[in-house]
Amino acid sequence: MQEEMRVVKQTSIARNIYEIVLQGGITKNMTKPGQFVHMRVGNSSEFMLRRPISICSVDQQAQTLTCLYRAEGKGTTHLSQLKSGDTVDILAPLGNGFPVEAAQKTALLIGGGIGVPPLYELSKQLNARGIKTIHVLGFQSAEDMFYIKQFEALGTTHVATVDGTYGTKGFVTDVVNAIPVDYDTFYTCGPIVMIKAIQETLPNTPGYVSLEERMGCGIGACYACVCEADNEDGYVKICTDGPVFEKGALAL
Repeated sequence: MQEEMRVVKQTSIARNIYEIVLQGGITKNMTKPGQFVHMRVGNSSEFMLRRPISICSVDQQAQTLTCLYRAEGKGTTHLSQLKSGDTVDILAPLGNGFPVEAAQKTALLIGGGIGVPPLYELSKQLNARGIKTIHVLGFQSAEDMFYIKQFEALGTTHVATVDGTYGTKGFVTDVVNAIPVDYDTFYTCGPIVMIKAIQETLPNTPGYVSLEERMGCGIGACYACVCEADNEDGYVKICTDGPVFEKGALAL
């Protein structure tokens, strides 16, 4: 569905990371964690292509959508300048999300950088089903961290920073290797190199991975987000076949 959603508020929450809250009736269709929205960040031809941004949280009663994103290019920088009362053209919800029903008792959620946001709605929904959640969040530095308290309110939360300015010095895999394996399922989102490392670290645990990928259309028409896969076609389109896949389905 397409809708002009109203900006409720926008806040800078970490280095180049923004939290934008949008309001609109389209939120009634946002029920599965891990899906994304395609935002038109401006009306000029310079911003003709939409930007895919993951869904961080949805409040069905208030009809609000919260997204977290990194302002690193012209499009997202322009988006970061929007104020309360402005509108954003949204296509949503897009893609296949995380299967919350896959977890039995305890789930391990692993996020890296801007791959952290979609895990928040996932953790909320898992908690609502009575599933215990353990979170491992990775960032470059303490300046890049966000939503730590929000995740801590939902379950045990471990943080790794590459430079060691907060939590464990190193990568999310260093934390995963150090915690007890008392979870039955894992969910992860982040850079491909991180996802590959997680799959190698947890070879015997069922899991689901969500890929970050640049997209053109968001609906499977442009083939800009194709990824090699172990299927009959030899590839998948991240926007429509994903962004969430079962562990091992992609040729990473």
